[in-house]
Amino acid sequence: MSEDQRFKDHHREARITSSRLVITSVIMAALVALLVFRYYTLQVVHHEDYATRSDRNRVHVQPVPPTRGLIYDRDGELLADNRPSYTLSVIRERVDDMEETVRLLRTLVDIPQSDLEKFYDQLQQWRRPFEAIPVRYGLTEEEIARLAVNEYRLEGVEINAQLVRHYPKGKLFAHVLGYVGRISQADLAQFDEDQHKRYSGTHSIGKSGLEKQYESLLLGDVGSQNVETNARGRVLRVLDRTDPKPGEDLYLHLDADIQRVAVEALGEYRGAVVAMDVKTGGVLAAVSTPSFDPNLFVTGISFRDYRRLNQSLDLPLFNRFLQGQYPPGSTVKPVMGLAGLHYDVVDTSYSVKDPGFYRLPGDDRLYRDWKRYGHGKQVALEQAIEESCDVYFYDLGHRMGIDHIHQFGIKFGLGSRTGVDIPSERNGLWPSREWKRNNRGLPWFPGDNLNVAIGQGFALTTPMQLAQMTTTLANRGHRLTPQMVSRVGNEPVATVEEEELDVAPDDWDFVLSAMEGVMHGERGTARRAAYGADYHMAGKTGTAQVVAIPQGEEYDSEALLERQRDHALFVGFAPVDDPQIAVAVVVENGESGSGVAAPVARKVFDAYMKDRDAVEEGGSP
Repeated sequence: MSEDQRFKDHHREARITSSRLVITSVIMAALVALLVFRYYTLQVVHHEDYATRSDRNRVHVQPVPPTRGLIYDRDGELLADNRPSYTLSVIRERVDDMEETVRLLRTLVDIPQSDLEKFYDQLQQWRRPFEAIPVRYGLTEEEIARLAVNEYRLEGVEINAQLVRHYPKGKLFAHVLGYVGRISQADLAQFDEDQHKRYSGTHSIGKSGLEKQYESLLLGDVGSQNVETNARGRVLRVLDRTDPKPGEDLYLHLDADIQRVAVEALGEYRGAVVAMDVKTGGVLAAVSTPSFDPNLFVTGISFRDYRRLNQSLDLPLFNRFLQGQYPPGSTVKPVMGLAGLHYDVVDTSYSVKDPGFYRLPGDDRLYRDWKRYGHGKQVALEQAIEESCDVYFYDLGHRMGIDHIHQFGIKFGLGSRTGVDIPSERNGLWPSREWKRNNRGLPWFPGDNLNVAIGQGFALTTPMQLAQMTTTLANRGHRLTPQMVSRVGNEPVATVEEEELDVAPDDWDFVLSAMEGVMHGERGTARRAAYGADYHMAGKTGTAQVVAIPQGEEYDSEALLERQRDHALFVGFAPVDDPQIAVAVVVENGESGSGVAAPVARKVFDAYMKDRDAVEEGGSP
């Protein structure tokens, strides 16, 4: 027998083993008791709490975006609608590896870099859980099929049918309607809490034009739905739903036919046309050429397309009828003539000698007439308006002075925004002594009076201001605010009336008769444009210098670059016996108000009169 066996204590080992079994049993019993207690706590004590949390994990509130309001012209022709489009979207919470998912998507469909950058920007923005983030709009049927085949590899990727803004007239109304675009980080930064809620589930916002001006009405109110989802976030069923409220429809004063005629009449020229309803102030046409296709911006314009538009010398994105500021030229001469009569500076028989130039007393500088040898020895106001005699208005400006010129001009809306319901309107400039002192640090000189009296010098106007001025002339001093929208849903928009000029009726008769002579008189500068019309119109032609011509030199079109040539302008209204429509035309570098701008207005007049005659005869407009 070995020594280990001789000294081994079997009783001791048995006691140790027994003790270990007891301790292990106690520990196991304690663990089981703890498990039972925890199970009891979860299932009984905190049952309601965890049941609620469970529901929150599988039940989600999803926003339901509203349908954007439509926009129609005055005859009910659709100018802005919503079209279904299939959108490729990603739900962030359901994607394990975003980079790998995006890489796979790019192998299946074309995703432009600009769209991809916008997607990553939106990934950083605050969103509701499980809200889809768009990656690509406008999927084709072939792309949808390709994605469907690979659906098993694209966890978290969805194809959704959405309504996307569409402008069926394309370029025709681009500067009026504006466009919607994707909501940017800058837009979100300006949202308050209510706006964040309103735009839940909506990916676009009005960026310019009427789309921006009436955004709050066009947008509508967001709805919601409670949906049950599985562990991966897929929707199993809709539990309940609150329908969204669609946006309001807008009905405009604009006439699609007149707008089209105005665009065609301008042709390849850069310029603007504004036509207003004399009775209501409604804008019948508002054209800026060249234009652009607003549909490019709806789902995000490509860098190539935006660079092409933004870097074009013709500035297609620039809204000329609202933001273009041009010297009004001779188009303000009827206003100046009316001011001279109103302030008793001249009467209808007062005349001047016009040798082709004007000289201030004690000054050697010659202020030249557009007609080299002048308009005669005795030029009175009627002839001065009909033939656009600069010398007469030089003399009138000198005699009247800037204080009267400024005071009377602002009553026609010159130098201030018209208040038309489109954003980004510019003021123009109708100068005064104070303006020159504050902005140029110089006193007002006598020569400044002469320049402003013929619509040159510091004077600047927008085509919209010229249209308002012409409407005020046609209304004999009753000034109206231009308006684009005539009705919001079923609610009409009231005409906005401004101050009325207190001018003697005889003075109105005389000046408006002279404007009629511009179109129909034997010496009228626009008589060719009025030839053959079966109605009478009143108007005034004008040209505006782009570059100054040195003293002693004559205007030479051939010696100037095309973009340095004079602008051509025209303002007028028709018919004379009962004015209905007022038109302002600016043709950049067109040179001849009578030869280029007036014929454009004549086509607009004809389109309106034809439309009016059709309505009066009971036909469709």
